[in-house]
Amino acid sequence: MSHPARVGTLSLAALAKWRAAGLTVAHRGQPIFVREAGTAGAGHETLLCLHGFPTASFDWYPIWAGLCLRFPHVLAFDMLGYGFSAKPAGQDYPIITQADIAEALLRDRGVRRVHLLAHDVGDTVAQELLARDAERRAIGDRSLEIVSCVLLNGGLFPETHRASRAQKLLLSRLGPLVAATISEKRFMPSFALVFGPQTKPNAEELQVFWSLLAHDNGHRRLHRLIRYILERRANRDRWVGALQTTAVPLHLIDGALDPISGAHMVERYRQLIPNPDVSLLPEVGHYPQTEAPEAVLDAVLRFHERLTAAA
Repeated sequence: MSHPARVGTLSLAALAKWRAAGLTVAHRGQPIFVREAGTAGAGHETLLCLHGFPTASFDWYPIWAGLCLRFPHVLAFDMLGYGFSAKPAGQDYPIITQADIAEALLRDRGVRRVHLLAHDVGDTVAQELLARDAERRAIGDRSLEIVSCVLLNGGLFPETHRASRAQKLLLSRLGPLVAATISEKRFMPSFALVFGPQTKPNAEELQVFWSLLAHDNGHRRLHRLIRYILERRANRDRWVGALQTTAVPLHLIDGALDPISGAHMVERYRQLIPNPDVSLLPEVGHYPQTEAPEAVLDAVLRFHERLTAAA
C-alpha cells in the first residue's frame, strides 16, 4: 500500500510553533517539555517518540503530522538535559532517568499500551524500556505494555558504535573544556558530518539544531550528556539482551551512510537479533527522519500495517 507523504520541513518558524503548542510538566522538580497530539487513555494505543543526541523532540516534526494520522495519541518529550527541558548543571543524565521520565509521562496519562519510535540515544532509552517490559511480563504485570518498537540509527551494540572525533573528545579528560568552548561556528560543520552527502541540513536547519542545543546553555552540558556511551558499555548484557529476547515486534530503519551507526551496525543487528526486520535507506545518514522523512514515515506505517494484519 502506498502512503501519501505528510511531512514538514525544519525551520525556525516551525520550531517556534512546536514550542508554543507544547507544555511543561515537572518530573522530580525538573521541568520537562512535552509535545502531544490526540487523546490518551483506555482503549487508545499511544506512540511514544524518543529523540537522539544532541537534539530534541523537534527531530520528529517532519513526520509528526503523518504519525498523528495513524495513531490516536502521539507523545514526545525533550529528555532531561535536551531541548526545552531542564538542563541542570553539575550532574549526569543517566539513561535510567530518561526511562523513568518516559514511564511517568505514560502512567500520568493512563496509557496501558504503547508503541515506541526511537532514534540514537532514544534507542538506548527504548532498550531500557524493553528490559523493564520483559520484567513486568515475567510477573504478569500488565499495567504498562510495549506493543511494538521501531528503532532508527543508534548505537544498539557498543562494539559497532564508531564515535566521532567530537564525541571522543567530549568523553575524554578534555570533555569539560571542549564543552566550554563549543560555539555555533564550530558545531555546525562537525554536526553536518553525520548526514548523508546528498541529504545534509541547510543553513536554517543547522540553526534549528544549534538553537535547541544552545537553549539554556545546553551545549555546556555535552560532556555529561554523552556519558550514555559509557552506560551502553556497562549495560551491554541488559540492553542488547532486551533486543534479543523481547516478545515485542521490532523494526529497524537505518541510514546506511551514517558514519556512526550505519550499514556496519545493521550487519551486526542481523547477526544478533532473531528474525531481523530492517528497512535500509542507502543514501541517508544518521538522521533519517529529517533526511528522508517520506521514506521513514512509509517504513513506520508499513510496519504497523503488517502488525495489524497479523493480529
